[in-house]
Amino acid sequence: MRNLDLTSLRSFVAVVESGGVTRAAKAVNKSQSAVSMQLKRLEDLLGVALHERRGRQNVLTEAGDQLLVDAKRMVALNDEVFARMTDHAFEGRIVLGVPRDIIYPIVPMVLKIFAAEFSGVKVQLISSYTSNLKENFKKGEIDIILTTEAELDAGGETLKQTSLRWVGAHNGKAWCAEPLPYVSDRYCIFNSPSLRALKTAGISFEMVSHADSDRAAEAMVAADIAVTTMLEGYHPSHLECIDSKGKLPDLGVQKVNIYGPLQESDYAQRLMDILRKTVQDI
Repeated sequence: MRNLDLTSLRSFVAVVESGGVTRAAKAVNKSQSAVSMQLKRLEDLLGVALHERRGRQNVLTEAGDQLLVDAKRMVALNDEVFARMTDHAFEGRIVLGVPRDIIYPIVPMVLKIFAAEFSGVKVQLISSYTSNLKENFKKGEIDIILTTEAELDAGGETLKQTSLRWVGAHNGKAWCAEPLPYVSDRYCIFNSPSLRALKTAGISFEMVSHADSDRAAEAMVAADIAVTTMLEGYHPSHLECIDSKGKLPDLGVQKVNIYGPLQESDYAQRLMDILRKTVQDI
């Protein structure tokens, strides 16, 4: 029993569909001579001519027409089986927790790289406050978390130290007002160090609002109604770090930390490596 060569059948289909050996060679990533040899070998194996000259055109013979139908089906079946057998759709699942203030630009960059390498691993993203993420991590409900905090807990790793900055509207004047109008998400971890710094510096301030979300706080800051505090490099493009010429107190630095599972799978380890590099490169 003789066996048909799928590579030759693929080249044969490519020649017919593309209209010639030159284009077919590019489609199957082979040289023109290699494709021509495959077609000749296929004809020799079957003992029939697959093409014939009609005037200036090279057309399929009756045998070629018959083979084309079966060749397409065989190539398609081959590709279907290969895709199914090598599909890692159920390779795994991992839960990643990231604070809202550093979602951008970190997460899109990380997920894009990770998805290209582990298309079969599903990543569930949870965005919340550092305190909530750490609590859920301890319960085992989240596999890997990034945090923004002043200190590092046991089992964690500091990836970067970033300045905490006063942030306002572009060319805004709210920071010049007395008392200083301040707004923030009521659960933001930066509230305590920011307000403590104002009190220490003897600067009067007014809590314009305890917003229920960071987006609501951003809206008030963008309207130049108040100022807030964010990590340098992670503030949205419609806001800017304030250069107060020393009028507002320095807020020091905060750590971007990572916590992961004690026993890491290959893909969990790789995700942590991508997170490390991305955070450190920003």
